[in-house]
Amino acid sequence: MSDTTQKSQVEQEPTVQTRKAVKRGGGDPSTRGRTTIADGVVEKIAGLAARDVLGVHAMGSGLSRTFGAVRDRVPGGGSKSVTRGVKAEVGEVQTALDLEIVVDYGVSIADVARAVRENVVSAVERMTGLEVVEVNIAVSDVKLPDEEEEELEPRIQ
Repeated sequence: MSDTTQKSQVEQEPTVQTRKAVKRGGGDPSTRGRTTIADGVVEKIAGLAARDVLGVHAMGSGLSRTFGAVRDRVPGGGSKSVTRGVKAEVGEVQTALDLEIVVDYGVSIADVARAVRENVVSAVERMTGLEVVEVNIAVSDVKLPDEEEEELEPRIQ
């Protein structure tokens, strides 16, 4: 074979340049980064879940409800606080909750507490992915049927 024949064979073969596919990041996208959840977020979820239980009249102690009523009447004071009576400690994967509730007269406090725990644990774990390690419930009062709601007289009319 002559040099001319070899050269023409080389020229006839197309040169294909391929780029290797580069995989960026690696791994499942859902595992990239960190999610933090504020205490207040867990407190709101727990407060709403506890209020949904039949037999829970209110959340918080009498004093905190009184201050809340005053705050609610002040223009710009905000709406009723869903976190009233709820305290959360949030870690990276777990949370613990303390709730203070007022129950309606005539209901079983043990049954209401059990239902509150179940509802709170279910809601918090479902919405946040955090493990709820404990839900401590303090019953601070019983709402009697003939008892008036704690209403403050407006200072101005």
